[in-house]
Amino acid sequence: MRTAFWVLIAVAAILLGFIYLKTLPPPNGMYDAFAKCVAHTSTTFYGAFWCPHCAEQKNEFGDAARYLPYEECSLPNASGETPACIAAGIKEYPTWAFPGGVRAAGVQALQTISEKTGCALPSSSSRGQWFRIFP
Repeated sequence: MRTAFWVLIAVAAILLGFIYLKTLPPPNGMYDAFAKCVAHTSTTFYGAFWCPHCAEQKNEFGDAARYLPYEECSLPNASGETPACIAAGIKEYPTWAFPGGVRAAGVQALQTISEKTGCALPSSSSRGQWFRIFP
């Protein structure tokens, strides 16, 4: 019984380690060219400053998130939506509007963004793929 307890503790520690590693942003500059390419397509990333999923999506890009074609949908006091997002019919955050009128709500995998925009991920995009047990 005591051995099972320690095995459970070890498994829990490993799982927590994987979750922690997933939250780490990529190295600085890793996705700069990718984010700039996305910005040069007719893609828009709609989000809100208070949205945890939007923050998660930005974290996937690390410091390159500053190059994304991001449209803030929330008013500064979080009391409503901006006219641009109302006109675009944005109902969920984040929402990606890709070329050809294709939309996707929720956090998108970088591979999906690459496929939808035609922008290549850097060759080192496999960074940490061994610990990405959650999509």
